[in-house]
Amino acid sequence: MVHARDLFDLTGKVAIITGGGRGLGREIALGYAEMGADVVLCSRRVENCEQVAEEVRALGRKALPLACNVAEPENVRRVVDESLRTFGHIDILVNNSGASWGTPAVDMPLDAWHKVMETNVTGTFLMSQAVGRHMIERGQGGRIVNIASVAGLVGSPPEVLDAVGYSASKGAIISLTRDLAVKWARYNILVNAIAPGFFPTKMSRVILERNGDTILRGTPLGRFGEEGELKGVAIFLASPASSYVTGHVLTVDGGSTVM
Repeated sequence: MVHARDLFDLTGKVAIITGGGRGLGREIALGYAEMGADVVLCSRRVENCEQVAEEVRALGRKALPLACNVAEPENVRRVVDESLRTFGHIDILVNNSGASWGTPAVDMPLDAWHKVMETNVTGTFLMSQAVGRHMIERGQGGRIVNIASVAGLVGSPPEVLDAVGYSASKGAIISLTRDLAVKWARYNILVNAIAPGFFPTKMSRVILERNGDTILRGTPLGRFGEEGELKGVAIFLASPASSYVTGHVLTVDGGSTVM
């Protein structure tokens, strides 16, 4: 009989977390370290990753901070190669790096559209491809956790979220998650996504300041997400507790998508 505590144990695992220098990436990195994993933290601003790396080390785990633009194949290859040189294997990938651009759809600049899609969709694909190749060759399975959004599941009134490129990119991530889950199930690589609702972050701050009351009226729990409320979900999807879960999109939204 497996003890419940063992179901969430990540001892001996190595996780790459993109966008690991702040916000949700930091929260997941610390959660994984608390459960015994060593972590690779990468983002454009490596100095942010270095700060989180110190927090991880204070928990008694190893951390490797790296600079990375996930939309650049050479950057992605370097992160994977450095991770393997340092730790020897990769068990978990969290695709958290993201970009947004708020503007009405009729005014969306094409270069802004490309920036959002390249970071959110192409970046998720490139990281999954590179890490997935290693997981397949290693033959011991793995976990990929993609950070989507409720904006990828439902349309958003412009007074709530007017960022068509962001919403489209998150919908693409959800489709990518489901398709990779089917294609890589034979290798025991489980691919799932988390779709957060509105959490106070650097990216969402202006939206919450302008439209917070409207958002809360459409949220059954009547509040925004709080620190720590995504950590447990991310641990679940990386741990033995979710060994029969793949292709799933787990919403963490206070009930907003069921109204």
